[in-house]
Amino acid sequence: MSRTTQIFCASTLYGAATLAAAIESDCFTEADRRLLLVFNNSATPETTPAVDEMPGFAPLRDHFDAVLSWNEAIHPFHPGAWSPRSDDIPLFERYLRLLWGLGDDRVELVLESIQVTPALTVAQLFTGAPIHVYADGLMSYGPTRNKLDPLVGTRVRRLLHLDLVPGLTPMLLTEFDVPAQVVPTPAFRKVMSGLTDAVPDLPALPADAALLLGQYLSALNILSAEEEEDLHVRMMRGAVERGHRSVVFKPHPTAPARFSRALEAEAKRLGVDLTVLDTPVLAEVLFEKAPPALVVGCFSTALFTASAFYDLPVARVGTAPLLDRLTPYQNSNRVPAVLVDALLPDLEGKKGDDAVPADTLNGLVTAVGFTMQPQMHAGLRPAAERYLSEHFGPRTQRYFKRKRLTSLGLPGGIPERLSFLPRNATARRVVRRARALKKAVRR
Repeated sequence: MSRTTQIFCASTLYGAATLAAAIESDCFTEADRRLLLVFNNSATPETTPAVDEMPGFAPLRDHFDAVLSWNEAIHPFHPGAWSPRSDDIPLFERYLRLLWGLGDDRVELVLESIQVTPALTVAQLFTGAPIHVYADGLMSYGPTRNKLDPLVGTRVRRLLHLDLVPGLTPMLLTEFDVPAQVVPTPAFRKVMSGLTDAVPDLPALPADAALLLGQYLSALNILSAEEEEDLHVRMMRGAVERGHRSVVFKPHPTAPARFSRALEAEAKRLGVDLTVLDTPVLAEVLFEKAPPALVVGCFSTALFTASAFYDLPVARVGTAPLLDRLTPYQNSNRVPAVLVDALLPDLEGKKGDDAVPADTLNGLVTAVGFTMQPQMHAGLRPAAERYLSEHFGPRTQRYFKRKRLTSLGLPGGIPERLSFLPRNATARRVVRRARALKKAVRR
């Protein structure tokens, strides 16, 4: 009888910690070998540390029999861009089995972000392997980004996820009736505690500081570099207005140094004690080691781990314009941004931005998910219509594009009897004239 080898794939330390927590919680059957396959998906992997090279990884290594590198296996190709031709798949599977000493092992795969490379590539190469998917953030609450090949989707046994939004069930992979399973929070906290103990000495962080989370949204072409710098400055100003005189900025590991310099200039102007954390550690390490008095971010998953797992005060900045910027509409960052905007308090205290009622959250996410992937989730149309007819208004309309609602014939879109207007030349002339008059009055 052939032995069983489980291959766990991770591209982030947060994901590897989630896997360790799942293993400690007996979420996986016993196997002869457990291998961790590391993806380094950064734009320039040669200059960016991989997961197994990051501070705090040592205790996570103990959960696996060996650590492998996907980047080394496919060198010189980039993990995010390479996938084999279909005719070459048997050849590459034999190559990997030889390289990793798998022989005729029965392989089980544990993957993140299965709808895109490199996880999708690994799933395609091991054609008969059962698959378990785990979520390393908020994206699992939204629909699958791309239509998944049934030869891959039907092999998925379950979706493992942290209970970041209690009471909300992930939508990811539900088109294949994949059940969701929660990774116990105490196990995740235990793993994080061990990881924190293994992190080299951090710089002395001030007590009761406000922690600002950078995400490097300009790299995703969501914001310009200047707009992102301004977002960080707004975070600082908002924290100061709330009475915080000590601020810690945790930049994204691949963000440019000038992001920090803009904050340093603003801190000097405001007379604020600013600490820029250059060590590439998880925000959760700070929650464990030096709990901040406030955590501020745009739509980082760490906002929810801070709130749900560590009971820390959190606040958001800049989510409303971000929702308008996300393209295409199916962008998988949309549901995370919706959740942050809908549930967390606004740092700048804007009126009308109270949290949406908890009993409507499932309906909201269902409606957003349907409008993102209507072909994939056609059965959700009645639920989306019901939610929009009852709750579409000033507080919730930012989560939907009116053009999208119109094209899908949903409440909140332009009524069908008025749909001729955008194509009517006379109507367009009247609108242009009105806009010109409005500008003239402003002058």
